[in-house]
Amino acid sequence: MKRARFAITAVFVVHGVVLGSFATRLPWIQQHAGVGPGQLGLALACPAIGAALAMPLASRITHVLGTRNALRVLLSLWTLALILPSLAPNLVTLCLALLTFGAAAGSSDVVMNAVGVEVERLLGRSIMSGLHGMWSAGTLVGSAVGTLAAHLEIPAPVHHLGAAAVLTLAGVVVTRGALDMRPEPDAEAPPRFSLPTRGALLIGAVAFCAVFAEGASLDWSAMYLKDVLGTSAGLAAASTTGFTLTMVVARVLGDRVVDRFGAVTTVRTGAVIAVAGGLLVVLSGSPVAAIAGFGLIGLGVAVVVPLAFAAAGHRGPDTNRAIAGVATLMYTSGLIAPSLVGGIAEATSLTVSFLVVTALAAGLVLFAPVLRADR
Repeated sequence: MKRARFAITAVFVVHGVVLGSFATRLPWIQQHAGVGPGQLGLALACPAIGAALAMPLASRITHVLGTRNALRVLLSLWTLALILPSLAPNLVTLCLALLTFGAAAGSSDVVMNAVGVEVERLLGRSIMSGLHGMWSAGTLVGSAVGTLAAHLEIPAPVHHLGAAAVLTLAGVVVTRGALDMRPEPDAEAPPRFSLPTRGALLIGAVAFCAVFAEGASLDWSAMYLKDVLGTSAGLAAASTTGFTLTMVVARVLGDRVVDRFGAVTTVRTGAVIAVAGGLLVVLSGSPVAAIAGFGLIGLGVAVVVPLAFAAAGHRGPDTNRAIAGVATLMYTSGLIAPSLVGGIAEATSLTVSFLVVTALAAGLVLFAPVLRADR
């Protein structure tokens, strides 16, 4: 079990490094493809669409290959897909590259969360929050390396080719220790494209609120400080950094809290903290208070996504299908949150947008029992 725990932790780290490596080179990719901000926004919707289309296939892939081989294959596709966006010479090829990128991300995401839930089940204690914390740490590592590569003016294709080679090799090595779960010989194969179950939809709807708050804060916190509070660009960027760091810390430490107080109490307490943070953002008028508020939002919603995966995986016979359903709603929320916040801000103001975020966080207090995971 120690080997299996280490293996799945390393898989989460590798998965996160890929995303961090991609995000830091977006300016280079945009310039190389010759697209404007609006066209880039359209292209960046493609990963979520690709993920939503591919995730329902993960259950069938796992049934055929077993969890270890499925994890190895899909993680390798994800690490290798890192190369594609930086090679795209125009908008059409960039959209196709990002569709493939998202499909690889989503399908591998489903399988690695399913394996994480099974390891959690066998250990008899919470580990999902820590796994997602390590994923966030991986994105920070990938971002740091990508920032250095950009500073050294290394072309993105060269950077991503090297990163893909290293990460693919790392993925193949670490998945050797992953759990290898296979169906019974007479087990009926799941559908090739399985739609979310009713239970998964309910869990996903709760997670939607947290992911919406997360996506809105991550993408708009710096803009809020700059446009609403009139801060400098450097201080505005600090809000995004603070938000990300609180998310990482809360997820790394979240398992201990969940084991001691239970998922429902943890989510409700976090929701209260997030609501306090949202109110601090919209009512304070002070840059320092707003940065603290965004940090509290991150602290409050950090464990909801891991607990949503855990709740889905611990219920029902088909872990992959349940997790795919929850993940689809999460990716959808992550896709629409930034644009919806922008739309509300265009019609009213960014302050009103974050009042909506605060209201969604408050909803977690009421619906937290849905995330109870009976191991």
